[in-house]
Amino acid sequence: MTRSWNKIKEVIKKDPRYVIQAYQFVFEALDYTTTQLGKSKYKTTDADRHVTGKELMDGIRQYGLNQFGYMALVVFEQWGIYQDVDFGNIVFNLVEGGLMGKTETDTKEDFKNSYDLKKVFNDEFKFEGNYDIRLSLNALGIKK
Repeated sequence: MTRSWNKIKEVIKKDPRYVIQAYQFVFEALDYTTTQLGKSKYKTTDADRHVTGKELMDGIRQYGLNQFGYMALVVFEQWGIYQDVDFGNIVFNLVEGGLMGKTETDTKEDFKNSYDLKKVFNDEFKFEGNYDIRLSLNALGIKK
């Protein structure tokens, strides 16, 4: 594990736009995505394990919302991620660092125009559940 972290630190030295947490998140989102798609890291062939850029972006969206909820965009921006192509840059930094694989047809362009981060993580975010905001307002002394 230490060796992998050292490799990630080398990747960050080459491209300091993204912090180490962004790389950790991409690994976690990849694991989440492969699990969701029924692809196991224990499969024998790369084709059995491979996910496309679009599939990974869908997984990043789902995993980001699960992990950070309404704060996902704020967290990503703290990590240097402002648009979908930033995730592609991170993935390809990891590929170049020997920490992730790719197929002949995978490109950074696969991550472009996946979705607008602001729209997905802010504008379309929905609070789910039976939470009654009036309870919090009452606790703050606000009567509505």
